[in-house]
Amino acid sequence: MIKTGNPIISIYTEMTPNPETMKFVVNKLLYPNKSIDFPDAASTKASPLAAELFTFPFIRGVFICSNFVTLTKTPDTDWSDVIPSIKAFLKEYLEDNRGVINEEEIEQPVLSTDDNDIVTRIKELLENYVKPAVEMDGGAIQFKDYHDGVVTLMLQGSCSGCPSSMITLKSGIEGMMKRMIPEVKEVVAEAE
Repeated sequence: MIKTGNPIISIYTEMTPNPETMKFVVNKLLYPNKSIDFPDAASTKASPLAAELFTFPFIRGVFICSNFVTLTKTPDTDWSDVIPSIKAFLKEYLEDNRGVINEEEIEQPVLSTDDNDIVTRIKELLENYVKPAVEMDGGAIQFKDYHDGVVTLMLQGSCSGCPSSMITLKSGIEGMMKRMIPEVKEVVAEAE
């Protein structure tokens, strides 16, 4: 049997609307159809990758989603000075098949189980999980309505009109809502 070894990882960067954040896109799924935000080094218990990224003195935040990592830097750091070292680190880390997310370590929120409190639970998820992630990219997602299993959200800032906003809405937010609140059947966007 022929053993091919570890796959070759390629990484490219994408600017975001927020000049303090940079998206590092990888040719490998890191956290398929899910996302997780690490606002500081203390929050990285569930991600060895995020913990390692926080060892760089200029990293202030780590967001991991499907096939990319979005990093937030310190204001005094110039992206052109640090992108090569981050790309080299990510390439080596991922080619070594080191851990990205340990789902057993993810703390699940304790939400109300009262069926009459669905809107409160939706707002809790948006506030605690969605808002921090989209704000890093200069956007906002606001709750608009809930009716018959359909959550309506308003996309604002860089999220409004963003080509990938529908992927984020359906793959990220809708998937999370359905898992955490079984009453939710669909998440849709309303134009501003």
